[in-house]
Amino acid sequence: VQLQASGGGLVQAGGSLRLSCVASGRTFSSYATGWFRQAPGKERELVAAISGGGSIYYADSVKGRFTISRDSAKNMVYLQMDSLKPEDTAVYYCAARRYTLPQAAPAAWSYWGQGTQVTVSS
Repeated sequence: VQLQASGGGLVQAGGSLRLSCVASGRTFSSYATGWFRQAPGKERELVAAISGGGSIYYADSVKGRFTISRDSAKNMVYLQMDSLKPEDTAVYYCAARRYTLPQAAPAAWSYWGQGTQVTVSS
């Protein structure tokens, strides 16, 4: 599975961005898929994920502001980010895991996209 993320950019605080990730190589409808982010000097953290069964997880820091969704027919996963804050600034990575349930640890994920920069100005 190859993952390609897009949609990052520069936005003012309070604005919105939509990240997209397309998978190629095989269908990942039964895999857990998710979005991680990594800010300078910080560890990579799980932001949002969808299990193979469709259950959704959000980090507390983004609940109510971010929405993850998946289009299995297109092999796409999205992250709608609203009410963005400067602390959301990071490189965002899409990821897929060869199991149905997501895990918080980056090492538990099998496939990674190349990352897309999100910068939120105050």
